[in-house]
Order: sequence, then C-alpha cells, then structure tokens
Amino acid sequence: MKHEVVQDYYGKVLQSSADLQTNACCTPAEMPEWLKGVLSKVHDDVLMRYYGCGLIAPDSLEGARILDLGCGAGRDVYALSAMVGDTGEVVGVDMTDEQLDVARAHQEFHRDAFGLSRVNTAFHKGYIEELDKLPLEPGSFDVIVSNCVINLAQDKEAVLRGVYNLLKPGGEMYFSDVYADRRIPEALAKDEVLYGECLSGALYWNDFETFARRAGFDDPRLVEHRPLTIENPKLEEKVSPIKFTSATYRLWKLEGLERSCEDYGQAVIYKGTIKNSEKVFRLDGHHVIEAGKVFPVCGNTWAMLHDTRLREHFEFIGNFDTHYGIFEGCGEGSPFEAEVADASCC
Repeated sequence: MKHEVVQDYYGKVLQSSADLQTNACCTPAEMPEWLKGVLSKVHDDVLMRYYGCGLIAPDSLEGARILDLGCGAGRDVYALSAMVGDTGEVVGVDMTDEQLDVARAHQEFHRDAFGLSRVNTAFHKGYIEELDKLPLEPGSFDVIVSNCVINLAQDKEAVLRGVYNLLKPGGEMYFSDVYADRRIPEALAKDEVLYGECLSGALYWNDFETFARRAGFDDPRLVEHRPLTIENPKLEEKVSPIKFTSATYRLWKLEGLERSCEDYGQAVIYKGTIKNSEKVFRLDGHHVIEAGKVFPVCGNTWAMLHDTRLREHFEFIGNFDTHYGIFEGCGEGSPFEAEVADASCC
C-alpha cells in the first residue's frame, strides 16, 4: 500500500476517531486511574484525532528519552511528556501533515498543563521505514513506542531494524499493534479501507516474532492482548475467517539473550519503588512480580531487569555460573494461544 493512500486516509478521510469504520484502532476503556488523570489534561483537538489500539506507557520513565513512531496528532507524545518530566524528552515521527499540524500547535499548551519548565517535545515528518533519514542519532533513545502504526508500514522489518539502531544498549521498544492469526491474502492487503482501518496490513504474529529476532530483538515478550471484534458486518465478511488481536509487546536491545528461557538458579526481589506500581511490577504477561517476594527468573528475564533502566528497582540473587537446563514457567506462545488450544487435536 502506497504512503499516499495512508496519508490521505488519516489526513483527509478521518477527521476524528468517530470516522473509523471498525474498532481496531481504538484503545479499550480499561486503564489505570493515574493514566486517565494524565490523559484528561491532553488538549481536546489532540484527543479527537487519536487512532491508537493500546496503551504504550511502560514503567519507570522519569528522565527517559522516548521516540513515538507514527505519533499522529500527539496524544501519546504529550502523555509521555508528563511522565518523563523536565529531564526527559519525547520525540514524535509521523508522515501526515494534517496530524503533525495539530500536534505542533499544542506544545506550549501541554508544557503548561503538565507544569513543565520547558517544552520537552519535538515532532519530525518522515516515514517510520526510513528512520535513518531523520535527524535522530543512533543509540540515543531509552524507549521507543508505537501505537497501532506498524501495521500501516510498507516494510515492517525495516521499521524494526531502524528501531534497534536508534535504541541505547538496554533500551526497549514497547508498543501496541494489530496482528492476524494467519498471513493476509494479497487481495485483502490491497483494500484501501481495510488497510486504513489497521486490518489488512496486520502482520501474522509468527512473522512478527521472526522479523523481531532478525532485527536483533531476541525473546520478544507479549505483555497483553485482546481479541478485536470488527463490529462492521460488511468489513467483517470481507476478512472472515481471519482473526485479529490487539497486542502489546516489549522488545529489549540486549546482547546475549538466549532463544529459550534457561535456568541459572536466579531470582529477583522487587523493591516496590516504581511510581504507580508500588505493589506489583508487571514485566509481561507471564511475569507479575509482587513487591518484597523472592521471584525466580530465567536468565533472559534477569537481563531484562538487571541490564536496563529497571535495575535500581530490584535486588538480584544468583549469577550465571551454573546452568540447570530449561526454565519452566516463562511461557511462550501466540496472542491467539487460547483459540489455538481450543482447536488443537492433541
């Protein structure tokens, strides 16, 4: 699908989220109260042109430098700007002039709304498949986020390669997108409405994990997911029987992660020191760590906590001196694993 088609859809066809024909680009209402408080301060013009499908606010962001791919009118950029504070920075990239015009018009408004001493946001026009052509320094971002945008990219693997290059060692990509339970047929991929609605550009989840590992992101972690109900009979009939899900993944730029979860007899203790997550820290769908409790981890999980910005919030027990085989309990599988299990003949 050409860039011009997507630019036209998001710049001219869609004037607000009410113009969407499906619920694919729609964040569910369930979100933490503290995040609702942040979003309540975002300008109405920005909120009206929001087309995301998930929540992209990982823990421990104060002072972080963040890049938002496909930032649109800037809702997530501005929410994150409140979280990083005066010592952090949030940069947005988008290819649609109409969206960027809205985003840039409200930088000073959000500086004042969040009580910041300076404008800590910036916006660039460009394609997320060509991040190397933008004025962004390699290895300069702590976190890169994206909200229901990579499915619109022409070369999704190029996006992941660019992200890896821009992240600092120990940095992460934390993002939500739409995935399919199989590869999308070419005829559907050419449907401009389905593409603009974030459906026919969706990656088959297993292809995504393959692309992520080839880009350097070993051990992709699924944080959460929800099935998408299209709620448009005509479009639903077009894509049937393909199933779609909105999933949040986190990918870490860490050297030495292993293909499988290996057991080295390690454990961590969460100190309860992350704001808004004092009682429980959620690394991903299989690692929900209560404060003060000894929590056994595999070597990869140890690295994701020990060699990243999260280190100060944990105590670490053990090392890599002795290997005990495969670690049982990390859990791997697809965001469609419930459906897969139900259909299994084994």
